[in-house]
Amino acid sequence: MARDAPPDLRRGWTTGACATAAVKAALTRLWAGEFPETVSIVLPRGEAPVFALAHRAAGEDWAEAGIVKDAGDDPDVTHGCMVVARVAPSRGGVVFRAGPGVGTITRAGLPLPPGEPAINPVPRQMMADEVSALAAELGQAGDVEITVSIPGGAEIAAKTWNPRLGIEGGLSVLGTTGVVRPFSCAAWIASIHRGIDVARAAGAVHVAGATGAQSERAVQALHALPDHAMLDMGDFVGGLVKYLVRHPVPRLTVAGGLGKLTKLAQGARDLHSARSQVDFARLARDAGRPEIAEAETVLEAHEHVGPDLAEVIAGGALRELDRMVGESGIRVDVVACDRAGRIVARAE
Repeated sequence: MARDAPPDLRRGWTTGACATAAVKAALTRLWAGEFPETVSIVLPRGEAPVFALAHRAAGEDWAEAGIVKDAGDDPDVTHGCMVVARVAPSRGGVVFRAGPGVGTITRAGLPLPPGEPAINPVPRQMMADEVSALAAELGQAGDVEITVSIPGGAEIAAKTWNPRLGIEGGLSVLGTTGVVRPFSCAAWIASIHRGIDVARAAGAVHVAGATGAQSERAVQALHALPDHAMLDMGDFVGGLVKYLVRHPVPRLTVAGGLGKLTKLAQGARDLHSARSQVDFARLARDAGRPEIAEAETVLEAHEHVGPDLAEVIAGGALRELDRMVGESGIRVDVVACDRAGRIVARAE
């Protein structure tokens, strides 16, 4: 569901691309004796960006380089971070280590097993490819230990989904294309998928997706769900349900505010205000209250009608979810909350 960025927004580079460039620069120093002024790498789709070095250091049998991540115009929490790669001889092959600020995987269900540094498979392959190419060019064996660090990464990771996914101690080194496209939905939906994978690996039989923090707290308390069963759905109910149908869990609860649940009840799969709107004429028909056809917001309509409208909305959202899960066998229910996070209606 990634969407192309508007043409006036500037794209950027992933942490995986930055780490790969840092590896190439550090290896050039280790094997050829000097750091390059800039370094170019080839990304999975053929782009060849050029990176300036922001950090250089070397010793007798090691070298490290750092690249400042430029996420373009995307509101990425890692924009401006330094991504540092230290290289040293290994006992055989390419070996990856997590330095300060890069997390370690502690739960099953992610693309790498517990105990591994949170350096995703595509960035690992990008780095290994650069090692192989430079080793062939300079006549080296290609046996390299790569330690990736992100200074301050542990603090930044607390603002991400990593703790819930069981990635401890720092950030993940991410990227499937090497490119950050501003305001793309792809990264968020990928995180939802990884959350489902982790929940399933932990044996979860009941998971919940919420549109926001208030409804998430309400539904977690209602059903006494552990953190790993809480999926960071946001607006992407379609992305969540589509993946769950292919990778089912016995029970799914969807929680949200009345406005977003109304859009779900009316067939929306992306609940963002810029991509779906409430049809108030339809809401009035469904509720049997013609006067709310002129309402400006669902909150206004709810204040006018009262609890009955919340029940109509929750029931409509449940019917739509039932259609979405189809014959998968997933049992669904809906929890509707007001802006203070109080539960105002349930449907199951």
